[in-house]
Order: sequence, then structure tokens, then C-alpha cells
Amino acid sequence: MTPDRSTTLHGTLTRLVPTTEADLDLLAGWFSSPDFVAYWGGVPLTRTEVAAKYVGRRRPRVQSYLVLAEGTPVGYAQFWYADEAEGGIDLVLQPDAQGRGLGPDATRALLAHLGGELGWRRVTVDPVRENVRAVRAWEKTGFRQVPSETGEPLMEFRFPSS
Repeated sequence: MTPDRSTTLHGTLTRLVPTTEADLDLLAGWFSSPDFVAYWGGVPLTRTEVAAKYVGRRRPRVQSYLVLAEGTPVGYAQFWYADEAEGGIDLVLQPDAQGRGLGPDATRALLAHLGGELGWRRVTVDPVRENVRAVRAWEKTGFRQVPSETGEPLMEFRFPSS
């Protein structure tokens, strides 16, 4: 596994900054909201759960980011390693930030980092079947549905071979 240096990532509409312990109050508030977690497990999370998972404590295996639009936090994104050349992305936006192209923009910034700086070959996402908006957003950035062992939705992005 290649440790990431917790780099800030830049999209056109978004900027992704590594989360820190200082973000715990913000993230705990988001993840305790049923609207925010509707397609992220569906169950509000406790402050302790958020602290363990989303403020950078799982680095380097999982890299956690705040998604900013015009300098304002609008969502959370992470990528995780399956091995040194592939892994997955998770992304969730505040309900009022959806439908503005921010998700695809943040995804493109993540993909540029994963394929460019980290040399990944493949990235997967596992959207909830009922989250049609997310599936469309992933498709806009080049993800395609592929068969999964569980029968649940699985989408992948493959970087061009060099």
C-alpha cells in the first residue's frame, strides 16, 4: 500500500481537504441526520462512530475528505485501498448541495489523484440501488455497472492502460 500524503484535491467546482479532528463536530452533526445518511447505511451515527471512521484516524488505508464548494463544507468523501493499485470511493453530499454537479466534480478530482498520483488501475463504488441520482452522477464520471458477488449494485471505473 502506498501511503497518501493527505493532499488537498482540486476540482473545478469543489476542493477536497483532508479531514482532521477539528472537523468532528461538523461531521458528527451531518452523520446524525437521517437525510444525510439516507443512502449511507440509512442509520444515523454516533459521535464516537464518526470519530473512529471519518476524521482521519484510519489513514493511510482510508483517506477522508471534506468536500468544499466556494469554501463551504458541503459533503464528505473518502477513498480506501483494496491493494496498491485499486480500491473504492464513497461520497455523500448535504441534500441542499445535490443536483449542482458537485458530486461528479469531486469524483473527477478524486479520480485524477487516484489514477495520476497514485497510479491506480481500477476504482469501485457501491451505490444504493434506490439512489438513482447517485448512480447517474457516477455514470457521468465514467463509472459503469458490473456484476457483483452479492447482487447489490457495483460500479467500476477503469483507467486507460498506458
